[in-house]
Amino acid sequence: MKKKILAGILSLSLLCSGTADAARYFMQYDAKGAKTPYGDNVKAGSYVQTADAKLYYEIYGQGAPILVLHGGGVGSPYELGKILDELKKKHRIIVMSTRGHGRSEIGHTPLTYRQKADDAMAVLNATVDESVTILGFSDGAYTAYEIAALYPEHVDKIIAIGAGTLEAGFFSGEMSVDGLAQIDAEFVAYEKSIMPEPERWQEFCNSYMKFWSEMSVGEETFSAIKCPTLLIVGDEDDHAPVATVLAAHQLIENSRLCVVPKAWHSAFLDNFDVTWAAIKQFVNAPLETLTPSKKIELNSR
Repeated sequence: MKKKILAGILSLSLLCSGTADAARYFMQYDAKGAKTPYGDNVKAGSYVQTADAKLYYEIYGQGAPILVLHGGGVGSPYELGKILDELKKKHRIIVMSTRGHGRSEIGHTPLTYRQKADDAMAVLNATVDESVTILGFSDGAYTAYEIAALYPEHVDKIIAIGAGTLEAGFFSGEMSVDGLAQIDAEFVAYEKSIMPEPERWQEFCNSYMKFWSEMSVGEETFSAIKCPTLLIVGDEDDHAPVATVLAAHQLIENSRLCVVPKAWHSAFLDNFDVTWAAIKQFVNAPLETLTPSKKIELNSR
């Protein structure tokens, strides 16, 4: 039952009512939030129009570009706020709200990872003229994989948090707006206040859970990824269990793996210091030094 409830939520979300002081996490995590209301800082925000949806993004900092993709379901850019606070000190970060989240529209076509990758490319085409690093959490990490597989010339590195191999049917259950309101009424009220189509939120929840319940990600995707990839997973992650992330690590040619101790799906909140240490080292490493980790097989006789 716990797994089905969590699967219906799929990621932590954060609530920000326009100021950092008012920000809080969905389900009331104890960790402190970011100083900037990422995802609702309209002074830094812009839109790009795709074929069927207007998508919102924000830009911060200067330097080599990093595209940041938040978690799905009730995810928000603000959930990655502490990481963003650090990244923008030395990098230009493009922080996207994916369709159906925050200030981005839902659109009218079925959800797919090809669509998500193309959405991200629309934002990149509007903001940069060079290849980028992509940092993605959960659903955002799977989108990063898809971008790297489909558009390798646009991706220098991937940082993927909480995303391993995935079999259809692993995520099941329902996600209802009323159910979310029972857990966190202020979150639901706030999201409705910034969503361009709040009347379609339940429609999106239904479509999203259908998409996730049918989704599989395996060798075809992972073997197509050639750029250096850092896989990060909490040792208590029940959305992307360590074994699935290890399997992805074995399939990605140029990858390395960080297992964060005493951490759930949101490893960057549960153990920020370890998570950030891994990200910082990887992001700052020259591309030519990021050679593949040796893939060690299981002991055998």
